[in-house]
Amino acid sequence: MSRIGRAPIKLAAGVTVSVSAANEVTVKGPKGELKKTIDRDIKVEVADGVVNVIRPTDQIRHKALHGLYRALLQNMVTGVTEGYKKQLELVGVGYKAAHSGQLLDLALGYSHNIVFEIPQELKVSTLTEKGQNPKIMLEGIDKQLLGQVAAKLRSLRKPEPYKGKGVRYSDEVVRKKAGKSAGK
Repeated sequence: MSRIGRAPIKLAAGVTVSVSAANEVTVKGPKGELKKTIDRDIKVEVADGVVNVIRPTDQIRHKALHGLYRALLQNMVTGVTEGYKKQLELVGVGYKAAHSGQLLDLALGYSHNIVFEIPQELKVSTLTEKGQNPKIMLEGIDKQLLGQVAAKLRSLRKPEPYKGKGVRYSDEVVRKKAGKSAGK
């Protein structure tokens, strides 16, 4: 058995999980509601505040899906109870970030500003302090969507290896290379 797939998911107070006939799992909690369609072979059982994911056989496909769906369901439960946060940092001279509603206006050293639309499910805020790099904070209940949007923002100007300029996660460490003068 998969160690991850075998572990039960404990539900916090105020969280309800329901499974439809089409194997669609709905997780409701204090922060919102998430839905996920599960593969028809994998069974989800909800009993006494605990969710168990059960696979029918030991086929390689079923083994792979077992741990995957258990992890996705755990992320959904955590999302509706606590939520997720990602923080990005803009490192570079003249790099700026500002937001108005769900539009993020980024100055990343190109000839024009980039206007990025944040999905309605996420909350965005920007912070610019004197002497500090501008920061972008993303919050939401859907871990997958949050990570995808953060990765897309990072891809607009990836950190380069010589000076470390670009958009990076706040906990990311950029390994710097030695320049041309290193050979002398």
